[in-house]
Amino acid sequence: MPPTTRKRARRYDPDRTRTAVLAQFAQVGRAVAGLTADQLALPTRLGDWTVRELAVHITAALSAVSRNLELPEPRGAKPELTPVQWPFSMAVRAGQIDEDTHALAAAHPDLPALYEEVAARFEAVVVPAGPERLLSTRTGSMRLGDYLVTRTVELVAHTDDLNAATGLDIPYDRQALAAATRLLADALAERAAGGSVEVRVPPFAVVQCIGGPQHTRGTPPNVVETDPLTWIRLATGRAGWADEREAARISASGERADLSGLLPLMG
Repeated sequence: MPPTTRKRARRYDPDRTRTAVLAQFAQVGRAVAGLTADQLALPTRLGDWTVRELAVHITAALSAVSRNLELPEPRGAKPELTPVQWPFSMAVRAGQIDEDTHALAAAHPDLPALYEEVAARFEAVVVPAGPERLLSTRTGSMRLGDYLVTRTVELVAHTDDLNAATGLDIPYDRQALAAATRLLADALAERAAGGSVEVRVPPFAVVQCIGGPQHTRGTPPNVVETDPLTWIRLATGRAGWADEREAARISASGERADLSGLLPLMG
């Protein structure tokens, strides 16, 4: 069972989120269109995927929204997942995602055409739909507005994967990076409810977590601070706590300021 939902869930503006998703997808699409055959054949940090397979998989972040919107809306149902619960639901889908990605790569040799097709389909079906529209996703039913927030995590994390594999410097849409950072910070607070440790990911998120003596005023006795991309890598399993701390990309003070046993949030 995923952790229970926080009483005061963070709210996201659906229009800004949709715009951020499209902006980040467009950034990746432009970069992918310029990749050479040699670059597309490079390995990535995602198992046996090449850059080409990674680039194909990134399109699924948007096509999943379009596909689910084209299905009938579940009637009389309530959402099964909120954004902060979504990260904990992904581990069980790893095998299916890998299988789907290889099949999609084989079926779409023209990557620029695939990106154009996916973006056009997304805009055609998502813009008219309201944020309260319920989707039957493969991990559980979600409201459209909430599901779009999860797309920022997919797109930002995989943009980072693509940059790491190719040496490119594909930019990150600020709103997409902010939403991804906040969702994963809130998910940590769900996994380890409490107020003894303050986790700061400036400039986007501050949460308290882990049971124990609660901080109320002044400087907290246990503080963890890192930058957004390092946080996303930690939360999605792309980086390890010990390595990032040794590299000084994490600042941790206080006897409870160790998140190694709670990460990653997405397996």
